[in-house]
Amino acid sequence: MIFDFEPGDKVVNPNNKEWGIGQIQSIIREKITVNFENVGKKVINGNIITLEKLKRYENK
Repeated sequence: MIFDFEPGDKVVNPNNKEWGIGQIQSIIREKITVNFENVGKKVINGNIITLEKLKRYENK
């Protein structure tokens, strides 16, 4: 699966919005490492959880 993310993108986990805004650290296959403001670093399986990219923070 190809994800529409790159390191530095800001995202939220729609299943856990209380985690706050996260910044993508790395993407290796389906594993997306995200540093969230309220819970720290989490490894997300992109095949199971769909992260939402925040457009206002999108890298240019």
